[in-house]
Amino acid sequence: MKIDVLTLFPNMFEQIVGDSIIGRAQEKNLLEINLINIRDFSTNKHKKVDDYPYGGGTGMVMAAQPIYDAWKSTFKDDGKPFTIYLTPQGKVLNQKIAHELLDHHHIVLICGHYEGVDERVIEEIVDLEISIGDFVLTGGEIAAMALVDCIGRLVPGVLPSEEAYIQESHSDGLLEYPQYTRPETFMGRNVPEVLLSGHHANIEKWRLEQSKERTKTKRPDMLV
Repeated sequence: MKIDVLTLFPNMFEQIVGDSIIGRAQEKNLLEINLINIRDFSTNKHKKVDDYPYGGGTGMVMAAQPIYDAWKSTFKDDGKPFTIYLTPQGKVLNQKIAHELLDHHHIVLICGHYEGVDERVIEEIVDLEISIGDFVLTGGEIAAMALVDCIGRLVPGVLPSEEAYIQESHSDGLLEYPQYTRPETFMGRNVPEVLLSGHHANIEKWRLEQSKERTKTKRPDMLV
């Protein structure tokens, strides 16, 4: 999978995309992430990428031209990429959306800033608007980082096995069961005996019960 990120602040992404699981996925050519500076495509002699909003109001609006030209630079022979704009007005990201995005071999993420971007470029090139929650950030970069990580770890071969993401929170509409590791006792708290029994059927039954109880207690909205 190829993911191009259009941003005014590419340096913000370097640690995220270069380290850990996502970094190793790129080394193995399972994932390609390109950081594209929108400012490089400004035709303004001062490389300006924003202007005052028509109709008045506070703040500045990102101009359509630099975004559009940066977007055009991402594809040549492989056709139009699936294009996502990170915005508080978008669909809230969840695991189902993340899995659906795996169907696209080439994705472009647009990180807005200031008061947002000129609506006309959204109408022209954006296929989907995504939010990471009902709150407002200073820009789309943090949301894009979350989306890259969320999608990237689902690409086949990135995680050691399919089980690694099938049995986790939100994968089946439930929160994940509690996890434990050595030592068996910590601060007077013991690992549940069923996990030490070696009885796989009982362990799976316990884990399902725990997932249901956790979801009911922590996220009852998921059971509606």
